[in-house]
Amino acid sequence: MTTLPDFQLETYFSRWEFSVRYNLAASDAQSLTVSALLDLADDRDRAAFGSLPLSYTQTYGAPELREAIASTYEGRRAADILCFAGGEEALYIAMRVLLEPTDHAIVVTPNYQSAETIPAAICDVTGVALRPGDHWSLDIDEIRAAVRPNTRLIAINFPHNPTGKILEQDRFDALIALCRKHGIWLLSDEVNRPLGATGTVHLPQATDVYERGISIGVMSKAYGLPGLRIGWIACADHELLQRMERYKHYTSICNSGPSEQLALIALKARDAILDRQRLLLDRNLERVDAFFREWSERFEWRRPDGGCIAFPRYLGPEGVEVFAKRLVEEAGILLLPASNYQSTLTATPADRFRIGFGRNETGDALTELSEYLRRTS
Repeated sequence: MTTLPDFQLETYFSRWEFSVRYNLAASDAQSLTVSALLDLADDRDRAAFGSLPLSYTQTYGAPELREAIASTYEGRRAADILCFAGGEEALYIAMRVLLEPTDHAIVVTPNYQSAETIPAAICDVTGVALRPGDHWSLDIDEIRAAVRPNTRLIAINFPHNPTGKILEQDRFDALIALCRKHGIWLLSDEVNRPLGATGTVHLPQATDVYERGISIGVMSKAYGLPGLRIGWIACADHELLQRMERYKHYTSICNSGPSEQLALIALKARDAILDRQRLLLDRNLERVDAFFREWSERFEWRRPDGGCIAFPRYLGPEGVEVFAKRLVEEAGILLLPASNYQSTLTATPADRFRIGFGRNETGDALTELSEYLRRTS
C-alpha cells in the first residue's frame, strides 16, 4: 500500500485552529452546546440520553438513528444506512472497499485532499478540474473523455468544498446517465448538504436517483455538531454495505453511544436546527457581501451556491499565501490559502482562499479583518 502523504488542510488547522482569535476558514455551521441540543429533545429521548449505558454499540449504528437518517432521503430505509465515526472514515472505507489496484477512478478537483490521495494510493486516478471561468462548474464531456474500460468510481462533492458550487441539474443528470451507461459507482460527498442560505436549491442525493449512487452524510456541517463524530453512507447495495461494515471492524468498530443518541435528537429537531442555521447564514452573507464590496480592489468575490464556504480570489501583490500567513500571525485571523487544495492531478488556482461564514463570530471577524487591512494598506 502506498503511504498516504501529510493531510495539508488538517495539518494547517492543527497548527492554528484552536489558537487564533477568529477562525474565518471553518466549513461547519454554528455548533450547539449539549444543553441546547437536549432542550430540543422530548422527555423520552432526554431520559434515554441520561440513562444510556456506556457500552459498545452496533457496528451499523443504532437502529433508531439509522431510521432517522434514512428519513432524510427520498427512497432509503434503515437497512440502507451504515454509520461511521464521521465522514472521513466513510470516505476512506468506501474507497478501500470499492477500488482494486487494477481499477481506475475519476475525482473532481480541487477537493478535500483525501478524496484524491486515498484512491491514488490504490489505483490509477484521473482528476477533472472545476472551471472558475464557468462558475466552478464541471465539464461532463471532460468526465466522459476520462472514462476508461476499467473506470470503477467517480467521486464528486456538491455543495463543493471549497467553492460552494452546486452542480447544475442538467449536468448532474448527464453525469448520472454516464455512470449508468458504464456501470460506474458514483461516490457523492454530500456533507455540506442541506446547508445554504434561504432559497438554496440542492441537487437530489445520489443514492436517491442512481442504483450505484453512494451518498456520504454527516452531523458535522449543516447541523453544527462535528464533535459528535457521526457520519454515514446511504446506499441501496446491501452487499457493498456489508463489506464496508466488515472493514469498519478494523477502524472504529462502532460509534460512540452518547454521540448516536445526541445525533438522533438533532435529526428529530432537524427543521428547527436547519432553520436557525439558514437565518444565521442569511445575516452572515450580507456581512460578507458588504466586506467584499468595501475591499473590491483586494478581492474578487462571488457568492457560493450552497454550504457556508466560498473560494474568493486574492488580488494583492504579495500573493495569498503571504497574506494569509501575515494575517494569522499578526491579527489572529485564520483563512485557508489555496496551497491546502493543491492537487497532483490538475492545476489548482494559486490565488484563492477558503472563507467560512457559518458561525456567530463571522461579523466580528470581518470587522477585525477590515481594521487589519486599513492598518496595513
